[in-house]
Amino acid sequence: MRPAELNRLTVVEAADRYVELVRAKALTGALSPATVEVYARDVATFVRLAGPERVLDDLDGGDIDSILLAFARKPDERRAGVVRGSGRGADGAGGQSPASLARFRRSVSAFFKHAVLAGWVQIDPMTASTVTARERGGLPPQRRALTREQAQGLIDAARGLAGGGPVSGAAGEVRRRRDQRTELRDALIVLLLVAVGPRVSELVRANVEDFYVNDGVRYWRIFGKGGRTRDVPLPEDVARVLDEYLARGRRVPADRAGEKALLLSWRGRRLARGDVQAVIDRVQRGVDPARRRSVTPHGLRHTTATHLLADAVDMDAVRRVLGHGDLATLGRYRDELPGELEVAMRAHPLLRERGGSAGAR
Repeated sequence: MRPAELNRLTVVEAADRYVELVRAKALTGALSPATVEVYARDVATFVRLAGPERVLDDLDGGDIDSILLAFARKPDERRAGVVRGSGRGADGAGGQSPASLARFRRSVSAFFKHAVLAGWVQIDPMTASTVTARERGGLPPQRRALTREQAQGLIDAARGLAGGGPVSGAAGEVRRRRDQRTELRDALIVLLLVAVGPRVSELVRANVEDFYVNDGVRYWRIFGKGGRTRDVPLPEDVARVLDEYLARGRRVPADRAGEKALLLSWRGRRLARGDVQAVIDRVQRGVDPARRRSVTPHGLRHTTATHLLADAVDMDAVRRVLGHGDLATLGRYRDELPGELEVAMRAHPLLRERGGSAGAR
């Protein structure tokens, strides 16, 4: 229902009110802090591109088209210096990735949906926009799933650390003091990321009390987006490393005896999100170069989804492991694996002979 009187706010006034409302949702648990920051960043970008002092209700479909195109041409500062698979130059001057374009459009659409309800605009200008989002051109290399061999190499390196192996394969690595050793912690981080595929925010927020045993099985109660929780059973290998880490790898200084965080720095403080990438890179140095490829925490989340689905694990079970709200979201995490079509055709269920496989004689 349209309000009786329109509130002719400027773009910046409306954006400030909207972001304040979104941040309040984080306090109630309706949105995760990471999601709130994404919305806030995109709305701030929208304000700059639209013009802060323009009246929000004066924007029409043509203005929205211009803003979307301007954003598409805007260099992606987060990826400066990284060569992307979408044809972007090394200086990042090629503009935004398809994923960033889609995310920005979603953020602006959510902003205008609220503006209509709040009486800041008469008609949602997004409905008159003619610029459509580009199709995803494939995930950038930093986020693609590892192949089975690459993932196995990373797992083997993590197991080596958990078993007391060398810190890394790098020559000249400086040995740490015993009270600064983090091999068990690093191994646990990698194994949790590969086996369970949590969001990095979920991983660093984990507390010791979130892990419990039920009927002899170790579970991780993960506190995810939107205040939702999920209980995920841990594979036996991962559970053993977790128990070993809790027994002798998690060192809490006397002045922080009440610390609840599972993952601690060697100083005894909760690990930060940015530290997780450094851990992965450190463990990667112990992987055979033939099986090594750089990967982000989110790329390991893709790896979990891709390989569980490739092994015909029930889609809804995978969705629940990853904490997705619906199966459509899960589909975006399923990456293509080399040779998977050949394997599928060799094991075609309609061509299997009785008592054997399709290739049996």
